[in-house]
Amino acid sequence: MGFPSVLTTAQRWVAERFPPGSAAIDATAGGGVDTLFLARQAGPRGRVLAFDVQEEALARTRQRLEEARAAGEALADVTLVHAGHERMAEFVPADLHGRIRAVMFNLGYLPGSDSPVITRPETTLPALEAALRLLAPGGILTAVLYPGHPGGLEEAHAVERWMTELPGAAAQTVLYRFPQRKHSPYLVALIKPKKP
Repeated sequence: MGFPSVLTTAQRWVAERFPPGSAAIDATAGGGVDTLFLARQAGPRGRVLAFDVQEEALARTRQRLEEARAAGEALADVTLVHAGHERMAEFVPADLHGRIRAVMFNLGYLPGSDSPVITRPETTLPALEAALRLLAPGGILTAVLYPGHPGGLEEAHAVERWMTELPGAAAQTVLYRFPQRKHSPYLVALIKPKKP
């Protein structure tokens, strides 16, 4: 048996730090996989905001959530936001600023779509900054990076550089990667320290 995938690992790390009834953000809704995961984790007393610039992505996410609810799952209150993740602080209610327990990024492009839209450093880096400010002490941020598509390597390097340059007082960071597969997706994450 091999190591778990980067997507599985991201969800495991979030599950360890995201108790039921908490609030979370899916910064890149895409097909809704992480949104549904967060909605399940948060439970009916929790709150999830999911962002995407593509209406197609939000429609896929909405459908995934509706199917889970129709199957009887008790999910968090989920708000789908048709906006770039760099604007997340505008849409997160003021009472949740500094109280978000988890933020998940799955960068790159919408799988199975004909759209040329990809995430880019000029919006991703401000989104990471906003997410760090919104996180609660002890909260977690995960970002799955995809260096194998055009523009992906530049974004991956920019995000990794941003994580590396964060002072220890701001966050503890980690990288999870399969080094034998040069262009495979990899995961970076951070935990915001608890106040002393």
